[in-house]
Amino acid sequence: MPKLNVIIMGAAGRDFHNFNTYYRNNDLYQVVAFTATQIPNIEGRLYPPKLAGELYPEGIPIHDEGELINLIQSNHVDEVVFSYSDIQHEDVMHLGSMVNAAGADFKMMGMTHTAIKSTKPVIGICAVRTGCGKSQTTRRVSEIFKNAGKKVAVIRHPMPYGDLGIQAVQRFSSLDDLKKHNCTIEEMEEYEPHINRGTIVYAGVDYEAIIRKAEQEADIILWDGGNNDMPFYKTDLLLVVADPHRSGHETQYYPGETNLRLADVVIINKIRTADPGNVEKLRSSISQVNPKATVVDAASPVTVEDPDVIAGKRVLVVEDGPTLTHGDMKYGAGVVAAKQCGAAGLVDPRPFAKGSIAETFDHYPDIGTLLPAMGYGDDQVRDLEDTINSADCEAVVIGTPIDLRRIVDIKHPSTRVTYELEEIGEHTLDDILSGFIS
Repeated sequence: MPKLNVIIMGAAGRDFHNFNTYYRNNDLYQVVAFTATQIPNIEGRLYPPKLAGELYPEGIPIHDEGELINLIQSNHVDEVVFSYSDIQHEDVMHLGSMVNAAGADFKMMGMTHTAIKSTKPVIGICAVRTGCGKSQTTRRVSEIFKNAGKKVAVIRHPMPYGDLGIQAVQRFSSLDDLKKHNCTIEEMEEYEPHINRGTIVYAGVDYEAIIRKAEQEADIILWDGGNNDMPFYKTDLLLVVADPHRSGHETQYYPGETNLRLADVVIINKIRTADPGNVEKLRSSISQVNPKATVVDAASPVTVEDPDVIAGKRVLVVEDGPTLTHGDMKYGAGVVAAKQCGAAGLVDPRPFAKGSIAETFDHYPDIGTLLPAMGYGDDQVRDLEDTINSADCEAVVIGTPIDLRRIVDIKHPSTRVTYELEEIGEHTLDDILSGFIS
């Protein structure tokens, strides 16, 4: 039989994983291209022969998603595989309709052919949307296992924005490793909080090779998901975080709804800062979609390094980038802290936005009155620094998961906001995980 020609649509994460686990050594298919979106400057690269395998001695080109229809037609493509996350159901089907109209089948892969089995227990931490609070949940779970005397390794959802061959398997145990691997701000935000707590983090491109390395030094593997993607591994327990600030989104975004349906435990985070009506709306939705899941009520209280920097000042708030862009949030921990500490007002960064930061606001016009900490490369980090220092503000509130001052030279007075998960209801992660440990 002739091979089926395939294009994999992605964003430098799930796309590569689906290829590695199902298509890489599959003689029935010829993957002619990847397409890329969501993340700046990840197209125009090559998925290298080293990772692509024997069937692809020249590697596989990565194109911008805007070229999809032309690629289907010019390569006589039979099948297009949708392989990225945090996108509205309606938008997924618009893409599917475009693909079908161009003559190709439209495919969405589940976990049967893509989830890798570990020799160690795996706890998955996923979400229904970007920015629900996976990171602080993973830190809390890690703390519980380490307090029980278990060795923990966190495997983080991929963010390979550089040289894919070099990034195949990455291990982070110190802040120096962040420099060694030329990490972007987005990568540092995910890895650094774990490193600071003495937890080893793995990431990269080849997640079969990654987990085999992690198994050599851990009793428990924690899958720290990205966006609202599904786990890359077969999980022994799946925790899924939901956000009452975006009630309704848990059944409106792909593959977040899939996670909700798969969940053993659903954590309703940020309860204390959400509208009570939205909390109950979310609780009702969970019970309808997944009535067997245990529900944990939680909050993510903020701690401010120096409240006096904020009080009575006009402040520029810098928040986690992905949460504000494809996560659709209009505010984060920094805005919550600014209001709690009595800021005189929030400064709109748009008039001061430079280069790629201005382009981010153009691409995501509904971002609130705050600055997304975009840093997908050295040029964008410089644009971020110039934007912050040009802003007409009296102080800067840093709501990012890392101390941005370590990366960016901020000229204004500044203070940092941190947050951790706190269970506030009947069910606690201590109780749930103690049963799992025993």
